[in-house]
Amino acid sequence: MIEAVGLSKHYGATKAVDDITFTVQPGMVTGFLGPNGAGKSTTMRMIVGLDRPSAGQVTVNGKRYAEHRAPLREVGVLLDAKAVHTGRSAVNHLRAVAATHGIGRSRVDEVIALTGLQSVAKKRVGGFSLGMGQRLGLAAALLGDPSTLVLDEPVNGLDPEGVVWVRNLARHLASEGRTILLSSHLMSEMAQTADHIIVLGRGRIIANAPVADIVAMSTGTAVTVRTPDAAKLTSLATRDGVTVTATEPTLLVVNGLTAPQIGELAAKEGIVLHELTPTVGSLEDAYMQLTADDVEYRSNNGGF
Repeated sequence: MIEAVGLSKHYGATKAVDDITFTVQPGMVTGFLGPNGAGKSTTMRMIVGLDRPSAGQVTVNGKRYAEHRAPLREVGVLLDAKAVHTGRSAVNHLRAVAATHGIGRSRVDEVIALTGLQSVAKKRVGGFSLGMGQRLGLAAALLGDPSTLVLDEPVNGLDPEGVVWVRNLARHLASEGRTILLSSHLMSEMAQTADHIIVLGRGRIIANAPVADIVAMSTGTAVTVRTPDAAKLTSLATRDGVTVTATEPTLLVVNGLTAPQIGELAAKEGIVLHELTPTVGSLEDAYMQLTADDVEYRSNNGGF
């Protein structure tokens, strides 16, 4: 379990993280989202003792990271896959990390196999692609068979097979009762991987809820209706608070009425319906709505 209470980090007058409190529960995958500059990486660095909080505290499994006698066995960390000795081979890098905690070579061989590094295990890390570097970082995070994993953009640079592998790995580890905190900018992937979402914006928590609840925030009352009696339905449905837009001669988008309400109205008036489909929101839709006022670096699409 990860617990943060009143956690803050200031750089001069800049509040990178501003008085946040949250808990990452075991047995589930918690997604950590937010625009660039929102404070996600700074928060993760404070969790594993790389940055000192300006105020508040954060603990992992009941202790601050620095208080654990064997931190690799408590917390697996992937923050920067490039933070390796580029002249070493993958296997020697992992053996060096393992040696700091008395972890045997058999475990090194296990994580090499688990992360698909067998064919490049004896090659120098400096020649690794971004994706292979990510796999090596994940192997190092798993070395101590930890109960908690903190993973910053673990699918960055991975091919589709690798992305699916990370998803399945995260969900499998969570099913074993472990605590999984991971960040990603791939909303579609996060929707399939995470059980719970924490969203940061300008250093503060703007959402902290199960994925289904976050997605529900973006689901409005728009309903797609296909009917040969479009004009009649439009006339009957249009009222205060209800808008009906014709996108095709027989296709309408109705805002302000639910699908059951439209169906009941059509049945009462003898209107034939060929389609009645409520709009379903997505995690990406919800995320964009949540962070609309908190994006630090905004693109200008006017030239497209």
